[in-house]
Amino acid sequence: MSKSLYIAATEARTGKSAIVLGVMQLLRAHVQRVAIFRPIISDHVDGGIDHDIDLMLRHFKLDMTYDQAYAYTLNEARRLLNEGQQSLLLENTLNKFKELERDYDFVLCEGTDYIGGNAALEYEINVSIVSNLGCPVLLVVNGQDKGAPEITSAAQRTIETFEEKGLEVLGLIINRARADLPAALLADITARTHASHPLLGYVIPDDKRLGNPTIHDVIKWLDARVLYGHGRLDTQVDNFVTAAMHISNFLRYIKDGSLIITPGDRSDIILASITSRQSSSYGDIAGIVLTGGLQPSDTVHRLIEGWTGVPLPIISVEDHTFRATQVLQGLHGTIDPEHPAKIASAIGLFESCVDTEELRKRLVTTQSRKITPFMFEYNLIEKAKASRQHIVLPEGTSDRVLQAAEIIQRRGVVEITLLGDPEKITAQASALGVTLNGTNIVDPAGSTRFEDYATRYFEARKHKGIRMEDARDRMTDPTYFGTMMVKTGDADGMVSGSVTTTAQTIRPAFEFIKTKPGASIVSSVFLMCMGDRVLVFGDCAVNPNPDARQLAEIALSSAETARIFGIDPYVAMLSYSTGESGTGEDVQKVAEATRIARQLAAERGLALPIEGPLQYDAAVDPEVARTKMPDSEVAGRATVFIFPDLNTGNNTYKAVQRAVPGSTAIGPVLQGLNKPVNDLSRGCRIRDIVNTVAITAIQAQAEKAAESDPQ
Repeated sequence: MSKSLYIAATEARTGKSAIVLGVMQLLRAHVQRVAIFRPIISDHVDGGIDHDIDLMLRHFKLDMTYDQAYAYTLNEARRLLNEGQQSLLLENTLNKFKELERDYDFVLCEGTDYIGGNAALEYEINVSIVSNLGCPVLLVVNGQDKGAPEITSAAQRTIETFEEKGLEVLGLIINRARADLPAALLADITARTHASHPLLGYVIPDDKRLGNPTIHDVIKWLDARVLYGHGRLDTQVDNFVTAAMHISNFLRYIKDGSLIITPGDRSDIILASITSRQSSSYGDIAGIVLTGGLQPSDTVHRLIEGWTGVPLPIISVEDHTFRATQVLQGLHGTIDPEHPAKIASAIGLFESCVDTEELRKRLVTTQSRKITPFMFEYNLIEKAKASRQHIVLPEGTSDRVLQAAEIIQRRGVVEITLLGDPEKITAQASALGVTLNGTNIVDPAGSTRFEDYATRYFEARKHKGIRMEDARDRMTDPTYFGTMMVKTGDADGMVSGSVTTTAQTIRPAFEFIKTKPGASIVSSVFLMCMGDRVLVFGDCAVNPNPDARQLAEIALSSAETARIFGIDPYVAMLSYSTGESGTGEDVQKVAEATRIARQLAAERGLALPIEGPLQYDAAVDPEVARTKMPDSEVAGRATVFIFPDLNTGNNTYKAVQRAVPGSTAIGPVLQGLNKPVNDLSRGCRIRDIVNTVAITAIQAQAEKAAESDPQ
């Protein structure tokens, strides 16, 4: 098994960063400790750092330092070569690589960027270094604006050069490819190329979302200052318009994604540009660059400040208009750690075009038995994608929900429906720079299903005194409407709670989705990703003080949830006493709950290891277990932890989450309902929403599987 891979490009602007991102995502899902290594990086400018190393370290939270991740800058490498010190260059590079190879399970290497002004020299450096490292090579060929003959020639020449050096070329990726390339291109390259191993080959089309710069990039290139629209700097730029003419003529040139470049004293252009964003007759411009160090007058400033929600970013630069335009002509987009939507686009595109299982088999022959938080989250997404479900998100006007929906849509995790006023949601998404292509948007009150849903609710609740007009009023509430979508099968699950309370989220589910047959209680678990394993903690969010019977049902539900997510359940019923070492009402409750849980499991034909009462240390630590309960099947190896009350459970999960380095708490995951409905914390992050949607989809898959095979 190789413990490394070298990703090499043939020229500049191949989109190599996106490929490295996709491969690292694949590796991190299957290998516990992965390092990034760039033998030669571009020279630091003004104290800056290498973009790709920074992206990998920050996005994947790699446990290594920046200095470990590279050997030399390009200027340092040139100096050594000019001094006849090539052997020293190669020796030191190899030593750094070997240190990483010794300490990590896999080392992902990335070649140079070809932006140093001497492409021939960089090519030779790449070949020399990869020859000495001995890594298999994944070649990235730039397909942007190139035809099949040019791509074939570049790929064939480079592959054969590497093969002559005795290296294995694992495969090639034609990146940023034109849509009109012939389908037989990869087969043609393979037929023409003499390679010692079968070549993997993939074509990834050009995607403007990755190649186009954002306002963030413009600010960095121009050293600009943000005047307005600080929250909209992720907006993508598609083209540049230098505005020096009268408004009536200027407006003819703007279109979607235009960045307007104009002197800062052109108030007429500024106001016309802002107004155009609020008109459906013109494309949505990306922003405005004000040149010459000039800013709007006080009166115009007051007008803009008073504009409800300035609809676009406006930045100021010291350069004059011609100079600013010149600089921007060389601007290109980057994938930065601060841009989760762009990262999701890159990974989603990679996964849709590359046979990741085929690539994994060539890269990783032995997978880690340990499960890191990243591996678990990756597997959540992959499992959800395997059988796409339809998830409804009632909070359609929440910024975080919109940003999460974009990531979910771009990665193809589930089908999404957002609830709310379509015009407001679309406008808000535009203001955030969020693309909702492929996402359903439904206004509950205007839905064709509204009357049917209201009638269903009335029939379900009329025994409680609900009138038909009350039922209609309830169905205008997005949470009630979304829950009814799940009830009727128009959606497979619902996720809410980023701006509403837990009670608001789950009350409708209690009213008409109800609990599963045989279950009398709805409870919750957190999936605790702790370094190298995943544990299940319940109930930490719903039931304040469950009795023994309820505690037993929580245990069985939690064990079933663990199974759904690939965790073999060993259930520990927690108390402040282990076995018969202590007494008291609380201990007796846990002992009785353990007895009931075992009985219920036997009645349901479940082979489920359950032990209690157990203290936490005896449940989790094999050494302690050997002392306190040596003959237990669960003690020392528990994976499902059932807390006696909400006070204990909620505090424990939060304490563990913060005390254990690298741990992540995913949840709460609701269990016991007939259909999956899950609650978010109002302090949730975008990543939490994405994970919870994936969890809800996996629960829906499990529900459907159980219905089709009740045994």
